[in-house]
Amino acid sequence: MDEFDRRILRALQRDASITMSDLAESVGLSQTPCWRRVKALEESGVIERRAVLLSPDKMGFVAHVIAHIRLKQHDEETLDAFEEAVGDHPEIVACFVTGGEYDYIIRMLVRSIAHYEEFLKKVLLHLPGVGHVNSNFALKKVKLTTDLPI
Repeated sequence: MDEFDRRILRALQRDASITMSDLAESVGLSQTPCWRRVKALEESGVIERRAVLLSPDKMGFVAHVIAHIRLKQHDEETLDAFEEAVGDHPEIVACFVTGGEYDYIIRMLVRSIAHYEEFLKKVLLHLPGVGHVNSNFALKKVKLTTDLPI
């Protein structure tokens, strides 16, 4: 990956809908070599997909919740079942396996604290193997980006 590839990726992170002509001009290439580089970045998996970013607040998701999850047991079957079950709930927008005191960190978007309470009681506490949930609520968004530091 060279500087042209990084320029292309930075530009696409800012605006994935940019035309190939505008992209090529902004990175200092002609259109065909730029298109070839974008295709190569897609085929290699560097560009996983392109997406539209929605405003959670404007879509009614005003509560950002971070939950630290500790499982009761750590056998492969329980871990796999938990991870598969997490994928079934659109409120869960991120899930990470962690080292340390907790096994997973989950980030959720919900419509209200009451919605989270219901989700906690009816879903989170019933996910496979869950033994303990410690929830934190974001008071203010200071920084949230999808851009990689390239």
